Amino acid sequence: MPISTFSVSGMTCEHCVRAVKQEVGDISGVTQVEVELGTPSTVTVQSTEPISHQDVVAAIDEAGYEVV
Repeated sequence: MPISTFSVSGMTCEHCVRAVKQEVGDISGVTQVEVELGTPSTVTVQSTEPISHQDVVAAIDEAGYEVV
């Protein structure tokens, strides 16, 4: 199972975590999304198949945050 990790700015609370998990989790093939708050925060995505980097960036952007 492919695993990708992204550095994300602007996330500071559990609401942020839920928003990102929901948006990224909606991508086809994604099986797990883990978020670790920090400076920057990290989002780790596990999937059944390789997923598009651009799809994850777009989902994180849709949730209101920026991949750095």
